[in-house]
Amino acid sequence: MVREYSPEIQSNSPQRNLPPLQSGDRLTRPEFERRYAAAPHIKKAELIEGIVYVASPLRHEQHGKPHSRVITWLGVYQSLTPGVDLSDAPTVRLDLDNEPQPDAVLFLESAVGGQTRLSNDGYIEGAPELIVEIAASSAAIDRGSKKQAYRRNGVLEYVIWQSYENQIEWFYLTDGDYQLLSPDTDGIIRSQVFPGLWLAVEALLNNQMAQVLEVVQAGLKSPEHYEFVQLLREKK
Repeated sequence: MVREYSPEIQSNSPQRNLPPLQSGDRLTRPEFERRYAAAPHIKKAELIEGIVYVASPLRHEQHGKPHSRVITWLGVYQSLTPGVDLSDAPTVRLDLDNEPQPDAVLFLESAVGGQTRLSNDGYIEGAPELIVEIAASSAAIDRGSKKQAYRRNGVLEYVIWQSYENQIEWFYLTDGDYQLLSPDTDGIIRSQVFPGLWLAVEALLNNQMAQVLEVVQAGLKSPEHYEFVQLLREKK
């Protein structure tokens, strides 16, 4: 979770009397936020199904580098799709038992019918349409309890990049359950929620970013993306 907490949260909590925030704690979301605000030495912690997970330090090869590739890919799409927003590792107030900090979220703005809104203190509330997680040491959580929380709350697409195995799973929510999207014969996965968001999977895994960007730019020139943009503009 980002370090900035609103003065309202901090002022209501005498920090000196709070127990430390530790992995395995079972907390309500307000209590999680109070303890987190009182622990500036903790750089990232999440509340998943009412349980606290304090993140380990992030390694460059297993997390930092894949994260940068994902943000580059999504940033190109977002920049040319009005009404779509992108956030890098934001706090998401998903429900009363879940406050994750996904590695990337792509979401429709509320003005065009998106599922999320911004709280008065600037946090995302609700289920972003698409979430990406870079799963290294957190793979069991990302593929287990976190996946279930995302499914239950209506995150429409969930992408997990398992960095140690160097593989990508892209799930699409249909009939209340996640189904795995497979690459087409050309090796491209095409988003079911964001028309034109195309991913050259093997190119991303092998750090061939020129090809990744070439493919997403082709998606941005597709008829389905053009129609999507026109629809979003009509809603604004």
